[in-house]
Amino acid sequence: MFDLEQFTADCRAALAADKSHRHVREVVARAVADPPSVMKALGEPKCAGLYKLYQSHDLTVLNIVWAPMMTIMPHNHAMWAVIGIYTGREDNIFWRRLSGSSGKVEAAGAQALCEGDAALLGHDIIHSVTNPIPRLTGALHVYGGDYFDATHRSEWDPETLLEGPFNPERAVRRFEEANAAFADRQGGHDR
Repeated sequence: MFDLEQFTADCRAALAADKSHRHVREVVARAVADPPSVMKALGEPKCAGLYKLYQSHDLTVLNIVWAPMMTIMPHNHAMWAVIGIYTGREDNIFWRRLSGSSGKVEAAGAQALCEGDAALLGHDIIHSVTNPIPRLTGALHVYGGDYFDATHRSEWDPETLLEGPFNPERAVRRFEEANAAFADRQGGHDR
């Protein structure tokens, strides 16, 4: 049975054993191997959002819920991450910087994550995220640092693919806009 306190303690112990994300991935993979248990502990997702479960200077645990058809522009974290899907699907496009440009990126690969999958993202990864299905997607995201310290993070304009500073307020607005679109698709029913 998934227990958030035990999960966080296990992530902290994995981080203490190895500062990379390898052992943390094992913890996340074990958790999402039993999606109903995670869903029972965290609750069934009702609306898109970025929900803080644990935060410290060297580890952040989030429950991220993606609205149907929601897309987040290319961005980096400037720290490693482990993503585990407990319901739905998350598609990642990976980007690389173009040499000789001022921060422009190009697509370099992709990975679809389904319920029960856990994936590693390295410190330098740039990715965009889409929930391509017509229902909410829920994922545990574990970061090797303070996710909310946006000092060294960037995001890329979805039209020009040019780099700019990460804007936390804009990120929150994207979730709010996705929730409004989701509510409209449901005919205005409660989220």
